[in-house]
Amino acid sequence: MNGPDVQYVQRRLMELGFYNGPVNGVYNPETRDAVVRAQQSFGLAPDGIVGPDTYNALGLSPTDEVTISPEYVINIDTSTLQLSLQHLGRQAGLFPVAVGKPDTPTPIGDWKIIQKTLNPGGPFGVRWMRINCPWGGYGIHGTDNEASIGTAASHGCVRMHNDDIIRIYDLVSLGTRVKITGNAFTGRLLRIGVEPGSDVLRVQQILQILGYYRSDLDGFYGPVTEAAVIRFQRDQGLSPDGIVGPMTYNRLQLVNDLALGDVRP
Repeated sequence: MNGPDVQYVQRRLMELGFYNGPVNGVYNPETRDAVVRAQQSFGLAPDGIVGPDTYNALGLSPTDEVTISPEYVINIDTSTLQLSLQHLGRQAGLFPVAVGKPDTPTPIGDWKIIQKTLNPGGPFGVRWMRINCPWGGYGIHGTDNEASIGTAASHGCVRMHNDDIIRIYDLVSLGTRVKITGNAFTGRLLRIGVEPGSDVLRVQQILQILGYYRSDLDGFYGPVTEAAVIRFQRDQGLSPDGIVGPMTYNRLQLVNDLALGDVRP
């Protein structure tokens, strides 16, 4: 991946003495190796992936130094896929957006803008505005894939048409409130005995893509599915219990994204 959020990680790794490469926002092998060294130092699983635990261990959770700016409020509804800009209590604009996929949802809650970047480029488009979510580098940004706007397609960030993000970026200041609403995605533990469902089918599909599952895609969690899950868990250094909980499901999604080359924010 690449972008401003990667720059935050590189800069922090450099401050802590784990990294001496360029702070260029590109998550390259040198950055990954620095993350692994940091994870080993913190007693975390050295997988080279900056998830919530690693992000917080690096001390990247945002502080409250940016004060709330009351003039504008950004409201994002992940159900209707729309962003509403309010100015002093009146609607000043309504824009279509892309939000996180069910597997990688946009964080629901009340946030504020704590960083703005001009022309980050690539999948971030022409503008980037980071919110103070404490478990990752989430933001509102442009895109190089404008066809995705109006869908649930991202890894949690909010994408906008480049013309729309320029308009909002020029109006709002640091500290602008960002209220994100919608249906929070919750999953169930998948194990032998659960009712068949689309969540089981999704796990089977991913395991099939990765070469662990070679049976029917039927949404039924039986012994064949369990055996495929156990093989995947062993290869990933997870507890091989055959149960798809949050850690296994997140790792399945991550490995699937990497296999498909899906690294857009």
